[in-house]
Amino acid sequence: MDLLRFITAGSVDDGKSTLIGRLLYDTDSIKVDQLEMIQKQSKNKGEGVIDLALFTDGLRAEREQGITIDVAYKYFATAKRKFIIADAPGHIQYTRNMVTGASNSDLIIILIDARLGVIEQTRRHSIIASLLQIPHVVVAINKMDMVAYSEEVFNTILSDYSKMAAQLDIKDVVFIPISALQGDNIVNASSSMSWYKGESLLHYLESVNVVEDIDLSTPRFPVQYVIRPQSDDLHDYRGYAGKVISGTYKKGDKVLVLPEGIESEIDTVEVHGIEVDEAYAPQSAVIQLKDDIDVNRGNMIVSVSNLPKVEQEVTAMLCWMDNIPLVAGNKYLIQLHSKVVRCVVKEINYKLDVNTLEKLSDVHQATLNDIVHVTIKTASSIVFDGYNALRVNGGAILIDETRYTTVAGCMLQ
Repeated sequence: MDLLRFITAGSVDDGKSTLIGRLLYDTDSIKVDQLEMIQKQSKNKGEGVIDLALFTDGLRAEREQGITIDVAYKYFATAKRKFIIADAPGHIQYTRNMVTGASNSDLIIILIDARLGVIEQTRRHSIIASLLQIPHVVVAINKMDMVAYSEEVFNTILSDYSKMAAQLDIKDVVFIPISALQGDNIVNASSSMSWYKGESLLHYLESVNVVEDIDLSTPRFPVQYVIRPQSDDLHDYRGYAGKVISGTYKKGDKVLVLPEGIESEIDTVEVHGIEVDEAYAPQSAVIQLKDDIDVNRGNMIVSVSNLPKVEQEVTAMLCWMDNIPLVAGNKYLIQLHSKVVRCVVKEINYKLDVNTLEKLSDVHQATLNDIVHVTIKTASSIVFDGYNALRVNGGAILIDETRYTTVAGCMLQ
């Protein structure tokens, strides 16, 4: 059974938490004791019906204000697929939370209030989805019950969003009219919108093809751990454990160990402790090489015929996540997979206006939630692909070593 990671995003009160609560409730994914607790809290609010949003709004501040502040992760499964949901905040001041939740997502559900149509927050979230190269976008036009399930309203929003999606080069977009509160088109087709001939939201989530999103032609294997048992029966065993993030690896493949650039050949490939003919993304594996060479955690084993970038000076789009501003000259750690090196942010080249995509020059610092383009100098070479070329090998984080805090997410270029 495969796994789909998706994130919900939208403006405040568009119904993100209610939508997730509806998915969990209608798929019987809520434990009895949790359901009883939420039912009691719903009665305390005096609304007379169960408040589905309480299933995801876990922080006390969120429940008191009726908004989402943190990223709430929920897990559920159907007979066809497992799911990890990230419920991202709608407020502009929580842009960093959305970026965090979206960075590993296969799909994004952008909610639009049918009464309001495409608004500034819709554009902001769509721009972030475009920047993060999220493969699949579902535009869920919510609260259709409040516009009398109007086909005309649905078509107007579809047209408006399609124009914006074309500008942002968002390719795979699906539009679904829903009512999260009433359950229309969430799990089953709605009888109130007979004019809609498409799938329900859950049916689409179960059937969207995410296997095709995996790159099997660009072998990338970051080494996480070197296995040296040094026991009597495995005295000379040296295996390199990690996850195949893209491509395939087979016995006899000619490979390079980067950043050193040492060439070798694969001797064996093991998955779950068993020798196999090949390992492919996204499997975890152990690779043994024919040559006795020095390979360490943080090295990357790649195909000799398909090479990534190996550089000490890189440019990146960066979402700043810290209350302490970023200024040119600040020193950090940069982590890409298991590789961690010291670095300095040499220059802030421009700030991106996430409402208009305008590049603002003459920027001297980046503050919380800013998205900026920077030049970074690393103490030693890092191995990466451009984020737009290979998403799984183009994302990194900056870490403040003094506070052990992640301060930025990076899309390397």
